[in-house]
Amino acid sequence: MSSENILEVRDLVTEFKTDTGWLRAVDGVNFNVPKGKTVGIVGESGCGKSVTAMSIVDLLPKPMGCVNGGEIVFKGRDLRKVDHDEFYKIRGGEIGVIFQEPMTALNPVHRVGKQLTEVILQHRDVTKEEAWQRAIDILDKVGIPSPERRVKEYPHQLSGGMRQRVVIAIALACKPDLVIADEPTTALDVTVQAQILELMEDMQNELGMSVILITHDLGVIAESCDEVVVMYAGRVVERGSVMDIFTKPTHAYTRALLSSIPTLEHERKSELTTIPGTVASITEFVTGCRFCQRMGREGDTLKTRPDFIEVAPNHWVEDCPVCNHHNEQTKSTI
Repeated sequence: MSSENILEVRDLVTEFKTDTGWLRAVDGVNFNVPKGKTVGIVGESGCGKSVTAMSIVDLLPKPMGCVNGGEIVFKGRDLRKVDHDEFYKIRGGEIGVIFQEPMTALNPVHRVGKQLTEVILQHRDVTKEEAWQRAIDILDKVGIPSPERRVKEYPHQLSGGMRQRVVIAIALACKPDLVIADEPTTALDVTVQAQILELMEDMQNELGMSVILITHDLGVIAESCDEVVVMYAGRVVERGSVMDIFTKPTHAYTRALLSSIPTLEHERKSELTTIPGTVASITEFVTGCRFCQRMGREGDTLKTRPDFIEVAPNHWVEDCPVCNHHNEQTKSTI
């Protein structure tokens, strides 16, 4: 494992057991998370972003979901080989998770303070009184006014933005080395979204932690991330620095995503650019290039998985010759 990385995911395979057999939702995913950096994972719904994140922290629905291949190396330890008790200490203590929907992440029948102190008591050797004071302090850090009062309230008494801040507080309560944020701003309005992103950046700078940020929003990626992982149909189709992905996108899917972003140059009331079709169902995934499958192409491109090559220093892409050939056509027609 490189000393520059806190996490290395290698050839990750995650499958779900169904009546028809095992279905592969994550198919050989590779990426690294450097220390103190933010890595964004972007792609449409159904591309495997959240399943990849939940695979890292072993929060897949059991017994249907299972990591059936690859390595998840965190601080030099393969998490797949760590025993249950040790993993329980890592998740929540060294790795924090910010879930997508705060109302399902928080228990509606317990006060905010109880949910915060539960995490602190589980992972730190402190008294209940010390844990309670830490809960107040962390609520104050994430920008919740009157934390001494809010700590005694139930989730339904808080606004959506405040609930999301509580979820962030729980994830950061034990000062983890890595935080996985699964679309933390999806259900929030634009103003609160900006506040949450600024809060996460401030906490990252203060604690020196690494972040995996999962989102659909390429604007958030551009503003918040150092590196980008583009996922499509359970695979990584391109990864590199934010600058490379936004200025030199190589894969046709990455180009299509970028061309779908509305800009100020668009003519008023003009039709927005979209990507034809939808992500294939997991039961229909082909062995070969899955973006070619979406575009209705036929032949060998659907039968053989493209190689994953380095096109520039630290800029990797799934090298489908058909997608590369159609790059300019895709850019102009999608």
